[in-house]
Amino acid sequence: MQTPLPIQQLASMPAGQSPAPFLPMSRKEMDVLGWDACDIIIVTGDAYVDHPSFGMAIIGRLLEAQGFRVGIIAQPDWHSADGFRALGRPRLFFGVAAGNMDSMINRYTADRKKRSDDAYTPGGLAGKRPDRASLVYSQRCREAYREVPIVLGGIEASLRRIAHYDYWQDKVRRSILLDARADLLLYGNAERAVVELSHRLASGEPIDQITDIRGTAFVRRDTPEGWMEIDSTRIDRPGKVDKIINPYVNTRDLAACELERESAGEPQIEDEVQILHIEPGPRQRLDRSRTVIRIPSYEKVSRDPVLYAHASRVLHLETNPGNARALVQLHGDQEVWLNPPPIPLSMEEMDYVFDLPYARVPHPAYGKQEIPAYKMIRFSVNIMRGCFGGCTFCSITEHEGRIIQNRSQDSIIREIEEIRDKVPGFTGVISDLGGPTANMYRLACKSREIEAACRKPSCVYPGICHNLNTDHAALTRLYREARKLKGVKKILIASGLRYDLAVEDPEYVRELVTHHVGGYLKIAPEHTERGPLDKMMKPGIGTYDAFKKMFERFSAEAGKDQFLIPYFIAAHPGTTDEDMMNLALWLKRNGFKADQVQAFYPSPMATATAMYHSGRNPLRRLSYKKSTERVETVKGERQRRLHKAFLRWHDPDNWPLLREALKEMGRADLIGSGEHQLIPEHQPTEGYVAPRRKNSQSSSRAGKGKLLTQHTGLPPRETAEPRQHKGRKPPAKGGSVSGKSQAGRSDMGKGGPAPRAGGKGRQPGKASARKARRV
Repeated sequence: MQTPLPIQQLASMPAGQSPAPFLPMSRKEMDVLGWDACDIIIVTGDAYVDHPSFGMAIIGRLLEAQGFRVGIIAQPDWHSADGFRALGRPRLFFGVAAGNMDSMINRYTADRKKRSDDAYTPGGLAGKRPDRASLVYSQRCREAYREVPIVLGGIEASLRRIAHYDYWQDKVRRSILLDARADLLLYGNAERAVVELSHRLASGEPIDQITDIRGTAFVRRDTPEGWMEIDSTRIDRPGKVDKIINPYVNTRDLAACELERESAGEPQIEDEVQILHIEPGPRQRLDRSRTVIRIPSYEKVSRDPVLYAHASRVLHLETNPGNARALVQLHGDQEVWLNPPPIPLSMEEMDYVFDLPYARVPHPAYGKQEIPAYKMIRFSVNIMRGCFGGCTFCSITEHEGRIIQNRSQDSIIREIEEIRDKVPGFTGVISDLGGPTANMYRLACKSREIEAACRKPSCVYPGICHNLNTDHAALTRLYREARKLKGVKKILIASGLRYDLAVEDPEYVRELVTHHVGGYLKIAPEHTERGPLDKMMKPGIGTYDAFKKMFERFSAEAGKDQFLIPYFIAAHPGTTDEDMMNLALWLKRNGFKADQVQAFYPSPMATATAMYHSGRNPLRRLSYKKSTERVETVKGERQRRLHKAFLRWHDPDNWPLLREALKEMGRADLIGSGEHQLIPEHQPTEGYVAPRRKNSQSSSRAGKGKLLTQHTGLPPRETAEPRQHKGRKPPAKGGSVSGKSQAGRSDMGKGGPAPRAGGKGRQPGKASARKARRV
């Protein structure tokens, strides 16, 4: 596979040609543009918002810049093929994506209950996309125009590209490529792949012959000639040393494999097995670009959870574009072939993608209907992609990669200016400069050679790699330059902060705390106990304590009352009831009362999902031995409720369950009204009302001089005399202040708008705020 040309060099749009305000969603819009047909039609489960935070907009605008005519079918009625004929037959292919989220995660909670809303739908209405949307859309596209190629993309397809555990059916499903009967699957951020594919199809190349593009998955019958195959399909028995197959022989070509024949029919011994690792001889070197690793078949991993964990381990070891090899997995008599991951975009390419002429608003067809996801991100700027954290519950690395892809400072500044000048409703507040994380911008390995050879799943676990550059100077400069822009009053940081990296650069923390925190800063320790943290590949709680001290010191120096909002996960693999009890005690000691809690959600392809399904740890070598590491998994409904109840230890509704559990655990000493006890012995006469629910009620319920804050879990607090605003009548002295009017009062000066994500509400008064350290 050759390294492709930069995507800018492929652009074919004539200079000076003005793109359409929006990509067409109807025949009428196509007629206005003078189109008789589209070259490419993108089918998506999200409403069409022409903004670079939405995948269909990025791919659509990029292909438009290449000279292709691109149409959008957004949230079609999937009950028939009629909606998929709305724009006619595409000349090249249908591009199908479920949307910015996996459709099952979008529709169901971690408890498998249907959600009541959908942030990517006008009006926030639920039910506008089907379950497993990529499958349904692909089948309808095939029904509408049988001969048109179908190309899958987006995060749903990306994370289901091989046989994967499906939490909602509690079983292993086939690769989505086969179930959707699609011709090709593009995984990860696929700009370069989709551009190359489109040009090659336009030149007349059949799609079934396009098998050499990185970041693609497709079906083939056998390993092609000239490729070497490494067999990693089984976990072999120790003891008698069997004849080892030559690793340079294509095992699919062998008439009869001696190892397989000898072991055929023998019962599997469950307590004495280890992975067989075959190393080539010292004088023989495999050409990685012509090598494929055969992982266990769908049929095997669907029956054997340990083999599933083994396949997951192999896949995650082959995610570095610098050294990853192709993978192949047998499904019946078909081979699902995965080419190595795409080469990350250079800074120039990232600028090219984000500088495309986005309208930055929803399509006019939606009228005045509000799209919640757009409202959340319309004033935010994505400055980078990827994550080298490797958290096992997260799939960012498997989708975007672990090598950070950065935009230039100039490109980011241009986007802020465009938001200021073009986006309706802009009040001077940029809600976020971030990405998958807030502070990995321009961080990378100190050596390109080491980076290309590295196979570690994380650059920051169990400690920060000594080859990792942790200098935040480029990000600090970006913050300072962005603040200088005319018309920009405040820039907030709402993306999750990687605090173990931040503490390595105190100057960055000072800059962040002094200028970019709107009262509250979100961070995610996830847990306090070493057991679950190791399964998450997260740092110990001591790192949180170090960052907290730094945060409080710099807040005090800036004369601001600001608070950390820590997030925790319940029921993560590797978590015991005792772990959750200790976390609850930590929460109580530190005065945190979480209103909303997050339970572990086994998303496709995540390493923690493999732990959840198999009960084994794919971060280590696997075997069937009884001595091998088992992972505690939380699957029963009662135990999942218990773990969530420990996070919400303060809610009286949870106390009966907690009392029962503490007695079973032999910790009845934690039941009582003492300072060091967790829950009281008796139930209150009145029911508990969560602060979040209280906040939705009229502000008059807060009482004189009180305000129910809009941040979840924070209690009412004293309010100062409201500032006089020109042209506005102040509330009566001593009267209550509504959350809405209070939102206009911030530390940004008179008339300044309230911070959005990451900083709701004003900064509290010092005295009352010390009492109100709750989450």
